[in-house]
Amino acid sequence: MSGLVNTPVEPREEDTFDVAAAHEWLAARVDGLDGVPVLRQFPGGASNLTYQLSYPDRDLILRRPPRGHRAASAHDMSREYRVQAGLEPVFPYVPKMIAFCDDESVIGAEFYVMSKIDGIILRSELPEGLTLTPTRTRELCTGMIDRLIELHQVDVHAAGLDDLGKGAGYVGRQIAGWSDRYRKARTDNVPAFTEVMDWLAAHQQEDVATCLIHNDFRFDNVVFDAPETMRVIGILDWEMATLGDPLMELGATLAYWVQADDDDVIKRSKRQPTDLPGMLTRAEVVAYYSAKTGLPVDNWTFYEVYGLFRVAVIIQQLYRRYHDGGTHNPIYADYWMFVGYLEWRCQQIIAKGGTA
Repeated sequence: MSGLVNTPVEPREEDTFDVAAAHEWLAARVDGLDGVPVLRQFPGGASNLTYQLSYPDRDLILRRPPRGHRAASAHDMSREYRVQAGLEPVFPYVPKMIAFCDDESVIGAEFYVMSKIDGIILRSELPEGLTLTPTRTRELCTGMIDRLIELHQVDVHAAGLDDLGKGAGYVGRQIAGWSDRYRKARTDNVPAFTEVMDWLAAHQQEDVATCLIHNDFRFDNVVFDAPETMRVIGILDWEMATLGDPLMELGATLAYWVQADDDDVIKRSKRQPTDLPGMLTRAEVVAYYSAKTGLPVDNWTFYEVYGLFRVAVIIQQLYRRYHDGGTHNPIYADYWMFVGYLEWRCQQIIAKGGTA
């Protein structure tokens, strides 16, 4: 059955590094590594870079930051490593951490190595050979949301992560922080987003809780076990995990949730199969989450606009790296156009007081 795994490819020239040096450093810390591994790069993802180190008896995963322009607080490898190491005993959906390197002379950046979780990662379309009935699709969807709910209930003290965030005031910090990041990343071919940022600042909600949040929770960061069961066995990419408000996390998650009745522009941005028959709509996900957690959602418009604005900032930061020559990856070349669309979409939702 082809297409069911996230298959690594030959690394892009600009993303290569000295694999022999990485092996020498790693072999001094991990027993039984035989010979310099074959290096492959996972093409998915648009932030930290992910590679497979293939040894004769095992595959390991290496994560490192990208080259070029970076937001000041982004791409902290030690933090990402620490989060997963702390979660492993209390949340059984993280890869096993193997080693962290803070010596940038080894490959030109900090990096860490972890075990590989073999399984199925869903992207914009179901992979060849995998079919799901509407009933199984709904079960897959609710199973994924259940894992998000489980994460939000993790005992952060038991995980040693109770100092990961800044505590109360998360909502306000996010609105101010993402607004500042957008202004700094803005190029002259994208809108100012002034009205949207002002609206978010004026309509901030109080924090409903403080819990551990993944902050990039999407199908393409979730690993399922097998076509017959499609149970969640892993959650990847903990770069932005922190202590924060769970409804802000839900808004960020649903900003990527393209459903069957969306317009053609947003459908072209689809990165996960959330438009399948049987998949919950955004409104149904909100209702399901609220019912399971007991958290009331009194002003979803705020969280929806926040989620879309946040996506616009992330896309603009990636485009800025391309614009400034920090990367030549052609995937980023047209990102600026979608930033303009997202401003329009936010304004439509604000005007209607609900989902556009």
